[in-house]
Amino acid sequence: MLIWLASYLKQYYHAFSVFEYITLRAILATLTALIIALLVGPAMIRWLTRGKVGQIVRNEGPKSHYSKAGTPTMGGAMILLAIAIATLLWSDLRNYYVWVVLAVTLGFGAIGWVDDYRKLLGKNTKGLPGRWKYFWQSVIGLLVAVFLYTKAVTPAETQLLLPFFKNIMIPLGLFYIVLTYFVIVGTSNAVNLTDGLDGLAIMPIVLVGGALGIFAYVTGHINFSHYLSIPYVHGVEEIAVFCGALVGSGLGFLWFNTYPAQVFMGDVGALGLGAALGVIAVLVRQELVLFIMGGVFVAETLSVMIQVISFKLTGKRVFKMAPIHHHFELLGWPEPRVIVRFWIITVVLVLFGLATLKLR
Repeated sequence: MLIWLASYLKQYYHAFSVFEYITLRAILATLTALIIALLVGPAMIRWLTRGKVGQIVRNEGPKSHYSKAGTPTMGGAMILLAIAIATLLWSDLRNYYVWVVLAVTLGFGAIGWVDDYRKLLGKNTKGLPGRWKYFWQSVIGLLVAVFLYTKAVTPAETQLLLPFFKNIMIPLGLFYIVLTYFVIVGTSNAVNLTDGLDGLAIMPIVLVGGALGIFAYVTGHINFSHYLSIPYVHGVEEIAVFCGALVGSGLGFLWFNTYPAQVFMGDVGALGLGAALGVIAVLVRQELVLFIMGGVFVAETLSVMIQVISFKLTGKRVFKMAPIHHHFELLGWPEPRVIVRFWIITVVLVLFGLATLKLR
């Protein structure tokens, strides 16, 4: 929005042309979202506390979590609000990629909000029935997948890029729709499973989101994409501004979510932010790199799958509790130790993912 104002004003004062640079607007979006989250956070926490919108702890969970009961949740709405405002202010709104990412983020966030609301209204941990949650996730995921497929102009936009290999891209055809659907829906639910400890999910989201912003910038820059031997996708560099907003809002939320948490993001935040990471990875053609950088999300999801399959087939559990962060808690690890070690793992995986830009 502000880029239009800057474009108008630069005819009177050329210095306003600096706002055309995506890097500057990404930084400004980061700072704007951070400030919004820090300003909105205390008021939202007070409002949620007065409304008794508190976390419900499962009886079968670790006993150390019982003290978390009643902690305000649905704080993810703060993150989505900050992202939306910062993105609308600093993005070029003529770019349809911006609207796609915003629509997916807010759409999945709306599903999470309904789920959180039903949990809190009914005072139970079930919330929105799984089949309906998955149905609406599928509707949004498929609509976006079909839309992106029909809007693709160049072959590179629907090819699968293999990390560490130069100029090896697999044409997907209609399978692009299937892959896009599973990446968006799968990442959304994987992040939701990870969101179980104070700050555990938000920092990996920030790290992966920031890295995807770098991928967006170089993928949409014809010289950089040619130099790095990655597919060039015209216009996708604008997503770097959204990624900046995601990073800023995530850090602002972490201010209140760090151990011991004053507020939890809830499904409204976890589902929305997870879907955002998924659709950005699709747009920048880095689905496999997302699998690497989001290794913590993958491990959490696999631990649940392994636990369920093992129990159904053998009646025995592989882990003391799933997702796997609870397993380490029950082994005696203090919660902050689990959180920080998962953060460290994510830093390493993100660096490894960024290395794929050059190691080809």
